[in-house]
Amino acid sequence: MELLRNISQQPTNSNRMYEPNQPGSCELRRKRTEDHGHAPAEMSKIITDPATGKCYCRGKVLGKGGFAKCYEMTDLSTSKVYAAKIIPHTRVSKPHQREKIDREIELHRVLHHKHIVHFYHHFEDKDNIYILLEYCSRRSLAHILKARKVLTEPEVRYYLRQIVSGLKYLHEQEILHRDLKLGNFFVSESMELKVGDFGLAAKLEPAGNRRKTICGTPNYLSPEVLNKQGHGCESDVWALGCVMYTMLLGRPPFETTNLKETYRCIREARYALPSSLSPQAKQLISSLLAKTPEDRPHLDHILRHDFFSQGFVPERLPASCCHSAPEFHVSSPAKSFFKKAAAALFGGKRDKVKYYETLSEYINHSPHKTALANGLPPTTRDTIRLIVRGSLGSCSSSSECLEDSTTGSVAETITSVLRGCLENMPKADDIPNGTECSNLQWVTKWVDYSNKYGFGYQLSDHIVGVLFNNGTHMSLLADKKTVHYYAELGQCSVFSTSDVPEHFVGQVTVLKYFAHYMEENLMDGGDLVSQPDTHMPRLYLLQWLKSDRALMMLFNDGTFQVNFYHDHTKIILCTQREEYMLTYINEERVSSTFRLSSLLTSGCPADLRQRMEYSLNMLLQRAAESGWRDSG
Repeated sequence: MELLRNISQQPTNSNRMYEPNQPGSCELRRKRTEDHGHAPAEMSKIITDPATGKCYCRGKVLGKGGFAKCYEMTDLSTSKVYAAKIIPHTRVSKPHQREKIDREIELHRVLHHKHIVHFYHHFEDKDNIYILLEYCSRRSLAHILKARKVLTEPEVRYYLRQIVSGLKYLHEQEILHRDLKLGNFFVSESMELKVGDFGLAAKLEPAGNRRKTICGTPNYLSPEVLNKQGHGCESDVWALGCVMYTMLLGRPPFETTNLKETYRCIREARYALPSSLSPQAKQLISSLLAKTPEDRPHLDHILRHDFFSQGFVPERLPASCCHSAPEFHVSSPAKSFFKKAAAALFGGKRDKVKYYETLSEYINHSPHKTALANGLPPTTRDTIRLIVRGSLGSCSSSSECLEDSTTGSVAETITSVLRGCLENMPKADDIPNGTECSNLQWVTKWVDYSNKYGFGYQLSDHIVGVLFNNGTHMSLLADKKTVHYYAELGQCSVFSTSDVPEHFVGQVTVLKYFAHYMEENLMDGGDLVSQPDTHMPRLYLLQWLKSDRALMMLFNDGTFQVNFYHDHTKIILCTQREEYMLTYINEERVSSTFRLSSLLTSGCPADLRQRMEYSLNMLLQRAAESGWRDSG
């Protein structure tokens, strides 16, 4: 049976002190060192490979393991630096111990991936076994976290993305790592992460014949490993959840002062998710740490999660991240975004409750409420009339739209229109002929920073809007000089960016940052363009919702847009000249626009229908969560 690494936190007699003049003290120290698997003190500084005659110079200690020490080691003929794992023969004298080292070498030597520590060479002499590995000068994530205490979410995305890449490669080679932890993720000079230490790695066995030995590091063991149900890829995914949690919070999720209690928490999948974590981080951790292995996501799905797809992931990190938190910014104004705006804007707290209470009051007194409560629409004829004529009509200004409609009533109307179309639309194999759509406004770029400030987006006419976490909304017009502020439904304030009221400085700072970030870092989502509007913006966001597959956005004039993550397709439903129009942007970012009335008669292909059905389900889900009435 393999030994459980670091299983006991109990002190050993190695903590006892021996006075230099005490007889036998040197022998005691040497024996104690050898007992713990460390290289003997008299090991030579110059080490020769007996087979090749190459000479190496042993340098400083890099780390310690159960059987070995790891040293910096330099090839004297080429000056190339390696990380050398040195295992004394005295530590692997028993057959099963030697087999363990041989298995590690055989598994590791054939691995070739940019996020796996590279295996170069191994040899042995009469005293030791030497394994020459890729040298990672920034040491490990454990060292970085020790200096930093916690890491920022963009850093965690950066590291996790590379861990998942390396781990996916391992699993494709049918290899389980079985000891994923911060100390086994090494960081190169260029801040690239490398998965290392394959001392406990093993080949993946069929489900009925899986290894049932308990091995790994206590805080990272999965419930099925503790229960001796066998190792699978899911156990590595569980450890990944523990790693993510530890990076974000500075401690493992199941850490307690008592090992039995730690194991009890693991078996029950019982841990705390502090409010300091973003909703996306909480969701991903919860899925990775699912008690049942089958409920955990596959590696392919992890990087598609909102935590990655809707959050900033740096392309590279500066070396300063090893000891201090980075400032992610595009330009110098970002400094005020992260530091000054936080103090000016909401005091760092989110308060959606009051906003939704206000919305409820408007919904309950909305002129559309009575009509919608009577049932939308009761017959096919009424449905077709609603789709052909539209329900909200055209608006000359945003304030008019807000006076006549609310988030709830707009959502109910769109739900009825989509449902009516899907229930009466015939099946078809081809996309019907498109039509002209005059100056359609739609979201071309977006950024979700709701864990701090709000949701930002850029429209096709280059207006940038932010729906803040407190329910207020700001738009920066295409001239980059004019701001429109909506505190409540139907109330708009206008001011210049050169003369910002003092109490709006924090929000305008955030608005400008979002605008600059999207302009510099994000590409447009399709080929539809709109003419810039330098006057009153017609469109701004009322509500948004994200699922694991798509983003839904609902606007004040009834425009409804859904972006699908996996293939970047989009559907946009809006009214023009009192008629509903549906625009579909395909995977190549090419758009087609149809009258909804024509879809009622000609139908549409299955892929577009499926997207429409999913969009309807998102609306219904939002209605159930928020109390909006289900119009069906």
